[in-house]
Order: sequence, then structure tokens, then C-alpha cells
Amino acid sequence: MNRLGKKANETLIEMALSADGEECNGPETISTAGSEIPSSSEGLNSTETTLLIPEHQVIDKRHQSKDSIFFRDGVRRIDFVLSYVDDLNKEWEKKLERRKEFESNLQKAGLELETEDKKESEDGKIFFVKIHAPWEVLITYAEVLNIKVPIRENDIPPMVENPLDCVLFPLRLPEKVMHPEPDYFTAPFSKDKQELYLINDESTFFSPSMRNRIVNYILTRCPYGTEEGKKKFGIKRLLNNGTYTAAYPLHDCQYWKKASDPNCDSERYTLYMEWARFLRFYKEQPLVLIRKYYGEKIGIYFAWLGFYTEMLFLAAVVGLICFLYGLFTMDENMSSKEICDPAIGGEIIMCPLCDRDCEYWRLNTTCEASQYSHLFDNVATLFFAIFMGIWVTLFLEFWKRRQARLKYEWDLVDFEEEQQQLQLRPEYEAKCTQKKKNPVTQEMEPYLPLTSQAVRFCISGATVLFWVSLIIASMIAVIVYRLAVYAAFASLMENTQTLQPISGLLTPQLATSVTASCLNFVIIMILNFFYERIAIWITDMEIPRTHMEYENRLTMKMFLFQFVNYYSSCFYVAFFKGKFVGYPGAYTYMFNRWRNEECDPAGCLIELTTQLTIVMAGKQIWGNIQEAIVPWICNWWGRRKARNNPENLYSRWEQDHDLQTFGALGLFYEYLEMVIQFGFITLFVASFPLAPLLALMNNILEIRVDSWKLTTQYRRPVAAKAHSIGVWQEILNGMAILSVVTNAFIVAFTSDMIPRLVYYYAYSENEDSPMSGYINNSLSVFQISDFPERNEPKENPENFVICRYRDYRYPPDHERKYLHTMQFWHILAAKLAFIIIMEHVVFIVKFFVAWMIPDVPADVKAKIKREKYLTQKILHEYELEKLKERLCQGDKRATEKEFIATEGRMELSRAM
Repeated sequence: MNRLGKKANETLIEMALSADGEECNGPETISTAGSEIPSSSEGLNSTETTLLIPEHQVIDKRHQSKDSIFFRDGVRRIDFVLSYVDDLNKEWEKKLERRKEFESNLQKAGLELETEDKKESEDGKIFFVKIHAPWEVLITYAEVLNIKVPIRENDIPPMVENPLDCVLFPLRLPEKVMHPEPDYFTAPFSKDKQELYLINDESTFFSPSMRNRIVNYILTRCPYGTEEGKKKFGIKRLLNNGTYTAAYPLHDCQYWKKASDPNCDSERYTLYMEWARFLRFYKEQPLVLIRKYYGEKIGIYFAWLGFYTEMLFLAAVVGLICFLYGLFTMDENMSSKEICDPAIGGEIIMCPLCDRDCEYWRLNTTCEASQYSHLFDNVATLFFAIFMGIWVTLFLEFWKRRQARLKYEWDLVDFEEEQQQLQLRPEYEAKCTQKKKNPVTQEMEPYLPLTSQAVRFCISGATVLFWVSLIIASMIAVIVYRLAVYAAFASLMENTQTLQPISGLLTPQLATSVTASCLNFVIIMILNFFYERIAIWITDMEIPRTHMEYENRLTMKMFLFQFVNYYSSCFYVAFFKGKFVGYPGAYTYMFNRWRNEECDPAGCLIELTTQLTIVMAGKQIWGNIQEAIVPWICNWWGRRKARNNPENLYSRWEQDHDLQTFGALGLFYEYLEMVIQFGFITLFVASFPLAPLLALMNNILEIRVDSWKLTTQYRRPVAAKAHSIGVWQEILNGMAILSVVTNAFIVAFTSDMIPRLVYYYAYSENEDSPMSGYINNSLSVFQISDFPERNEPKENPENFVICRYRDYRYPPDHERKYLHTMQFWHILAAKLAFIIIMEHVVFIVKFFVAWMIPDVPADVKAKIKREKYLTQKILHEYELEKLKERLCQGDKRATEKEFIATEGRMELSRAM
């Protein structure tokens, strides 16, 4: 079929090489047996049309708008664009030969090319090669990739309307945006059964995302020559060695206005207006249109992010209620009252918090800190910890149901990963020179010897271990900073008059905690920057066999590093700080030099809250700056010259060329960011009930930032299929289980809830006010004369005799001097019992909820069965009709027995 239209002002030379009688094999030959490349295009069917522009001929761009997604004939759609710079260096001839060979093989594969001379580009340096996939190529590779296409309009009645639809109406988008196309029953495409499909127009039957996916499949497998005795192939290698500077599919229009061409759907404009603007933050997402424009892989990410944000709303509301409970009961907190009371807290002299340089201090100096601690350390903390353990299960189970519905609606039910993710990576085939027979296909394929794998894994493991050790070392350095600067802050605040008015709020403990948290955040960002590149390098060095294997390995390396990097400081504050300090006269020291930190008399929970807030909020702010502002500045700088030129001289391919690249790992970083956030709001949520609210506000912004940058600041990504969020689902499941354990330990060991409950039920002596006297009970007595010289303060101007410290030990006049009291062991037993009870209760509820909620909704199961039945019926009827035609035409091979067998198969299908 010839679609090449000619105009008088065009300078195109068509060279129909197919007339030379060159013999080619059909595209069905995709075997890699005996070859060092996958499914090469050496034997693919060809229209072999070469479109060239002589250097001395230039198109008058004043007569033609360049903001077009079609070839110059206005008929053939541009499915992909390659760009290169013809730089005259020592590699110039080699790059020229590679391009000639590569483009020649693309034409042999059936693709049609059209080149834009560098004289027509904005800077006069860049050549653009436009690629079009004709119908014959599309139907060939649609069958190879098992792409599903419509066979009949869906006749299943829609779901019963939700009674809340009228309430949710302001959140809805117009129907034409949410469902731009009718719903169809689909079946895998087959070239031999084209009459079966609803093909109204060959030029629009395959969506642009399908077309660019097919072209990308060819580009990644097309050879470009032999170097160093090995066959080289794939656009990725050509991009890496500078032969081409970019390869990308086109956006269909400018994002701020519709395309002037009526044949263009202007889906990018619709996505920008209805989805990517922040003023639409309260609207639902047009997932069907996102999937249609960007492909299922990006669509499933935004579906997951939107669902996660919706579920956060419930957690944020409950967390806010728990916070308000702490706020409203702050004045009723007996512990804070006693600390702030001059007659109680003002008379309690506390032991110095550091050796020699620190002074004795009065307990009521921590009055404000103890009051703020009650905001997060109260009975609601326990309720919220249990609630979040159940919430995370509901989130994961309901997401499975949502994912199952999307799999059905997006034709991914029978999608097999091997069609895309389990294909051999071109890098694997290029680097693995040895071959062995595949026991399944009985074909020779490349493989990596076991010894080579072992060596690579050892190097990889050692590298990961080194970087994890580096993180731990940096955390220890921050701990040393905490220990070293505490005395400096204490001395500064004691001797600086300007700080006296805020000394009650800004205590040395708080100043140390805040500065250490900020320092820790800076170190986290620096280590993150370097490790991202290291993780990619060592994953490439391992030479994973498939795309899925590559992504999974990189995901586990990056997540392990990020987990240790972001959470190690929080684990330290939650589970180690203040737990191993010893007691006055027998303190424990880090490296026998720095005395271990103590918790505030009001507890360590407020410090964990501070640490969590700074790291979580800082990460989210920095992430949004990186995602939105940096690409915008880069694009603004890259397009500064083009703004001075008329629009008709700034072509669509040049506009997209000036945008940023959404790389193969673009979604990986988006998932990683959200999973790290998920860890913050689950692992340590008992210490900060407002964490889900912060995450909710961030995610509302995140959805619009991600959509805005994808629609306006990045080139259009190549469409890819995915039926789930992949390995991230298992990571979320693991974190959900771990969160139950961490929150149980936080409530038991970091908060003061268990000691208060033990005192309330077992040691209180005041029936009218059971919690009165708790502060005095929780502080042990130390005789100052027992201080060794290393610990004793330099000055004791008021000649104190005793000081108090946070622990449960016998007084100096007791026969078991400074040993733990029985109350200490009662509290420890209560803490361990609480952990066991809480974990078992939450786990039982979690597993019961997971068992009660089926992974696939009943109506989706029915629809899947209905579609399979109808698809089989349609295919059988089609085969029967074809068989009848053959019988009528006197085809002797079409026997009556074959006809009866076909009818019998239809009856069996109906019965099943």
C-alpha cells in the first residue's frame, strides 16, 4: 500500500529498492539461534523506501507549519525521531558508517525514514531522522508482541451507580476525558484474522503509544555493523557512543494549546488542562487517557499513587484527631504539671548531662519540652499505632482489588511478562559470547558462565556492603557530633544573655537534636547522590539476563541503601538513645571517650518526632525542587534562543528535542520516593501522628508535579506494559509487617506510656490523683560525693549534696546501692508483655482482614469469564465461517469431519 504523497515544493527522492528483486525473509523469523543479536531485522520484510534530502536543497519553511506530527506529505505519522550532530572529529567517519548501516537495516525492517537537514534546524547543527511504521510493519509486530485489539463492543452492563456519586460530583472529570473511547472486548492480534477486528481506519487503529512501542522494539534490536569481531545492535548503544544524540517519540501537540491539524487528537493538551495543573488537585485522574497516551506502565504508577493518596486521607484524619487529643489534654497532664511546678520540678536538682563542663540543673527548665512531648506521648499514641497496623493491611488489600480491576479494564489479564520484561536484554546478548541450548526452545542462546556470575556477585555484594558500612559510619559520626557539641550548647545557653528568654523552649537537648538532624539530612542527600550512580554501575556489571531481572536487582540495591540511609538515624533515636547510658559515677562511653546521650526527663519520643519531621519534610521539599524546578530551569535555558523565532520555524521534533529525557529509570525513582515516604508514615508513626497528614499534602502536590513535569517538561516516554507495581508490592508487604514490630517497640521503649501505666496500677499511693508523684518516682537519687573525678562538674556553687537522674535504682543509703529496683524489672516485664500482646493482636487482625478481602472483586471475575467466553465464541465462529467458505469453494482439504469437529468445539466452549 503506497501512502507516499508528493507535493511540488518537496525535495524527496524515493528509491524503491524492492524493485531490484532483493530477496528477503518474512518477519516471522525472529529466532536468535546461531546469531549474536535478538530477532534481528536482517530477514524482515521490506518496503525499502529511502527518503533523502540533498544538501543543496532546503525547504522554504515560511510556506509550511513545522508544528506537525506527520511527514511532509501530511499523511504518514511520525512514530519516532532520531537526532544526531555531524561533528567533524576523529570518530566522524565511524559514526557515519554506523548511521548508514543502522538506517539501511531499519528500512529493510519495513520502516520509512525522512531526514531533516541540519540547515533546517534551529541551531543549524542537528539532523533529525523521522521514522514512520507502515501498516505492514505494525500488524507484523502487533502479532509478535501479542498486542490486544478490539473485536466487539463490550455488552456487559456498567456497575450500579454509587449513591455517593452526587456528593462526589465536584471531584469528577467530564466523561469524554475519563472515557475517551468505548469499552471493547479484545483479543491478541493475528495477521491471518484481520477481518475479525474492528478496523475502521488503518492509520488510527493502533494508538500512537502502541506505534512508538513497536518502533522502539525494532530500534532496540536493529544491527548497525560488526566491531571487534562482534555484531553490534540497538539504539541504546548508538546513543551511548554518540552516533545519535537522542531517540524519542513525539508529543502530539503543544501542551498549552490544541494542534491546528484536525487529524491530531491533542491528548497532551487535554492531559495538561484536566490533569497537570495544580488547580485541578481536587479532581480525579484521567487514568484511561494517561494509559492511552503514556502506556500501562506509567498509568499503573499514577493509579497506585492516586489510590495511596486516597487511603492516606483516612490515616491523616485519625492522626489529626489523635494530635488534637494530645493538644486539648496538655493542661491535664500530671507529669508536665509536676515538672513545671516550682515547688516540685523547681526543687529537683538533676545530675549534669555531660562530664566536667556541664552544671547541675533544675528539672523545671524542661517545662515547655515536657508539655510539647505530651502532644505525641499520650494514650492516643497506642490507639494510633494499632490503627496504622490495620490501615496498612487495608491499603495493601484494597490496592490488590483496584489493581485487578485495572488489569481487566486495560487488557492485562493474560499479559505475560515474557512478552516484554522477560526478553533477553540486548546488553546481555552483546556481552555474553558463550552460547548454550535452551532446553525449552532447543535453540542456542547466550549465557553467562557460573564462575563469571560468582565473581560479579562477590564484587557487587562487597560494594553494597561497603556503602552500607559508610552510611553506618556517617551515622556514628553524627552521634559523635551529638555527644561532642552538647556541652558547647549547654555552656553557650548558660552564658549568653540573649538566649535566656527562650532557654525554656530551646534546651541544649533540643538544640543538639535539631542541628544533628539537619546535619544528618545533608549527609543523607550527599550519600544518596553518589550511591545512585554506584548502584546502576554494579547492576550493569552483574549483566542481568532480562529487563525484569535488571529492575528487580537495581530496586533491591537502591531500597536497601535508602532504607539504611534514611531510617538509621530514626532507629538510633527510637531504640538506642538513652537506653545504654549507665548511671552517675558509672557512665558508659562511646570509644571510651564520649559519654552516651541521655533522654529528656519527659522521654525520647519528642526527639524522635523532631528527627522524623526534619528528615521526612526535608526529603519531600528537596524532592519537589529536584522534580519540578530543575527540569524547568534546564528547559528554559535550552529554549532561550527558540523563543525569538516564529512558531512555524520551530518544529515539533525540535521542540521535543529541547525537553528533558524521562529515562528508563524515571518511574523507578518515583516509586522509590513514595516507598521511602510509606516507611516514614508506617515504621515510626507512633511517634508522630501528623506524619500521614504531611504525606497526604505532599502527595496531592506530588501527583500534580509528576503530571506537570511529564506533560510539559519531558519528552514523551516510550510506552511500556505492566500489570502491577512489580517488586514494590513485596517491599510494601515487608514494611507493613516490620511496622507492627517497630511501633510496638516505640510505644514500649521510647514513649513513657508503659512506665506510667505500671506506676498507675502498681505504685501509686494517691487514690484521688493516681499519677501525682510519678516524676519523683521515676527519678533515682545520686550522692554527689560519689562522683569520680572524671564525671564531677568543675563547679558546685550552691553546694548540692544529691542530684537526680532518670532511672529506677536504689538510693545511696540502701544496701543494694545504685542497683536496679524491683520496679525496673516490673516495667521491663510489662514492656515485653505489651510488645508480644500488641504484635499478636495486630497480626491476627491483619491476617483476618487480608483473608476476608478477596484480591479480585466478584464482578471483575465475572467480566473476565464473560470476555473469555465471548472471545472464544467469536474466534470459533470465525473459523467455522472460514471452513464453510472453503467447503463451498470445493476445497478438498476442508473435510466434513473437520467441520463437525469445529462445531463440536464450539458446543464444548458454550457448555464450559
